[in-house]
Amino acid sequence: MKRNSRLSLALHTLGHMAGEPDKVQTSAEIADHAGTDAVVVRRVLGRLREAGLLISEKGHAGGWRLARAPQSISLADVYLALDDRLVAPDTEFETHHCAVEQSLHQRVSSIMAEVETSLVDRLSATSIADVRHKHS
Repeated sequence: MKRNSRLSLALHTLGHMAGEPDKVQTSAEIADHAGTDAVVVRRVLGRLREAGLLISEKGHAGGWRLARAPQSISLADVYLALDDRLVAPDTEFETHHCAVEQSLHQRVSSIMAEVETSLVDRLSATSIADVRHKHS
């Protein structure tokens, strides 16, 4: 699932955290396990914190932990928290004089928006706990 590395990292990390939801994990531990840099981890987990999915604790025993029960965190929550759409309609459209191009743009954008809505709906049906239990 490397199509979107931020989404992969977030889902992978939360999947592991679901196994021990009250355990605090450092960015370095998460980065080591995920095979990436701690700075990348902090950026991604910061977005999840802003969305209310994680809590960060400062200090000697600080780190990251789930803000909610794994059953109440859907894959859609994670996807939307990252604000990095896999199927994004092209919102930057220059006005052209060609009616065919304008019509194509409108139709394709509409289809992409429908696909995005369907994707979020499907992701909403699965929680982090569901994924964790299916692959434990």
